[in-house]
Amino acid sequence: MRGRTPPKPAAKAHGGQGQLRIIGGQWRSRRFTFPDGPGLRPTPDRVRETLFNWLAPHVEGAHVLDPFAGSGALLLEALSRGAASGLACDLNPASVNALRGHLATLQCSTGEIQLGDALQLLTRPAPRRFDIVLLDPPFHKDLLQDACNLLEAQGWLADDAWVYTESETAPSTLGLPGNWRLHREKHTGQVHYALWQRSSSQEPT
Repeated sequence: MRGRTPPKPAAKAHGGQGQLRIIGGQWRSRRFTFPDGPGLRPTPDRVRETLFNWLAPHVEGAHVLDPFAGSGALLLEALSRGAASGLACDLNPASVNALRGHLATLQCSTGEIQLGDALQLLTRPAPRRFDIVLLDPPFHKDLLQDACNLLEAQGWLADDAWVYTESETAPSTLGLPGNWRLHREKHTGQVHYALWQRSSSQEPT
């Protein structure tokens, strides 16, 4: 994914490409390449494993949104583990084409990949309400808070949706909607990652 500083860089393939490995589910151990781009790094394996351990009771049958798809590692992991559908977006045409190719290789018809800006996507009315949202935008561009506020304002979230965030600062500093409860958090290197659960019983701040 873009904008991270993980403790170990992704393995590199030849020709300006990186590699990712699906950790669990029906496509476990499948490997794919993705095109390199500025600031693009997939979520490290151990972080993805931790995240999907947190989400284990909730992934199967979930509708998943990944607005900053990058390499597609998080979306592919969710679909591998039984998510009912996935919608992803990215600005990089090469990344979008690669991810579409991966889904075709896997004969997966439940993933949709859009080319475009994540905030522009989230500004539009939601096509459905999503159970899990995966947010790992580029760092130092102040995108995370805007994305979270748009998710609330435009009706993208199920009543009890789970939202995963990656950020360069601690979760307590992010200023996310007031009806989101911090469920779990960890950090590795300079990356803070957290899982939030939305509550529909309070108004967001």
